[in-house]
Amino acid sequence: MRYRRIDVVTLLHPVVVRLRGFDAGGQARTAGKRRPLPLRIGDLLGTVPALAYDGQRISTNHRIGAFWTRTIQTHHCFLRIQDSGPQVEDAERWANETLQMAARRITLPAVVRDPAGFSRASADGRMGYLLYRSAFARRLICPLIGRLVFGVASTEEDDEIVALPSMLDRIDGWITDGVIGGAELNVADFMIAPSLALILYRPDALALFQGRPSLELVDRLLPEPAHAGADSLR
Repeated sequence: MRYRRIDVVTLLHPVVVRLRGFDAGGQARTAGKRRPLPLRIGDLLGTVPALAYDGQRISTNHRIGAFWTRTIQTHHCFLRIQDSGPQVEDAERWANETLQMAARRITLPAVVRDPAGFSRASADGRMGYLLYRSAFARRLICPLIGRLVFGVASTEEDDEIVALPSMLDRIDGWITDGVIGGAELNVADFMIAPSLALILYRPDALALFQGRPSLELVDRLLPEPAHAGADSLR
């Protein structure tokens, strides 16, 4: 199946995707217990990822995942995703509604506290450079995104990394029970792994992953680049 990928500059994407006919998929996201104005604006306009297929416009990870499993893979024999059952749907829903925002609010305090250090550390990783190719843009803009869009605090007392072990326990339990991480991947695998990969851009998070099935899952789907140096992410 042929496709064309279009990358959109971070912070411009709500306007760009709206102009291309996409919406925000009915999202009403919260950052902690708040809905900062930039987040509400994004929810009103549009969001990425966004998929155009056969005249249809689908946005948000959740809606794209559902569309993929129910429509696209029935017509094209590639990247087969295992059919979802109730447990998989519960895991995917939690990953979409809880883990995705938590991953941002766990990662971004490190950006706010040390913009220069994090800019260097996030030049390359499991998902490539983080948000901006330019190190200067990462240093300047990423802390603003953290504070203004996702409402993260710079104080260690308010750092949401304290919630990470319990989230990893939940994911490890699903892997042990065979809900995710099986021989055939499902939509929950593809929803959970990118959020874990994002958290691993935070250098001190790796210690909380060590020895866990969660780390094996993200290594399987989004391995760390072989050329990443010891001082790049860890």
